[in-house]
Amino acid sequence: MGKDKDIKKEEKKKALKDQKEKRKEKKEKKEKKEKKKGKGSK
Repeated sequence: MGKDKDIKKEEKKKALKDQKEKRKEKKEKKEKKEKKKGKGSK
């Protein structure tokens, strides 16, 4: 039973990490788009 809890904890940790990575990627993509737009309007 204790082992099961540990596995769940690890899975949760991994899921949170994945979410953070995805959010970071999204943000970077958005920033790149904004930069491109900015260059065009200059």
